[in-house]
Amino acid sequence: MPEQQDQTGRVDALEEENTQLRRAVVSHAVVDQAIGVVLAYGGVRPEVAWDVLREISQHTNIKLRTVAERLVRWPSCLWLPAEIHRCLDTALESRRPAPQRSVLHTSAVRRPRPAPSRSE
Repeated sequence: MPEQQDQTGRVDALEEENTQLRRAVVSHAVVDQAIGVVLAYGGVRPEVAWDVLREISQHTNIKLRTVAERLVRWPSCLWLPAEIHRCLDTALESRRPAPQRSVLHTSAVRRPRPAPSRSE
């Protein structure tokens, strides 16, 4: 009888582990999709998008999986919670390189004057 209880306990533990693994796979897929949303929205590299997701989760105190779910639904429902949207924009802004000023775009560059017309 103790052997049967031991086997039943192992089966229960394996079923629980299987359930947890299934949840993890689904959660991982949603996080990957959210990384894609951040890539498209922010024009950043995948590793930066992952950092942005983690930062949003930490600063909003919302589970990463929940942040990812909201970001994945955002394009279809056209709504993102303001707190997440604000944090997303802030995180992306801090990671964008500062615009480089080209010599051609400064006011110190003299633009050539148009050549005088022949009638002058």
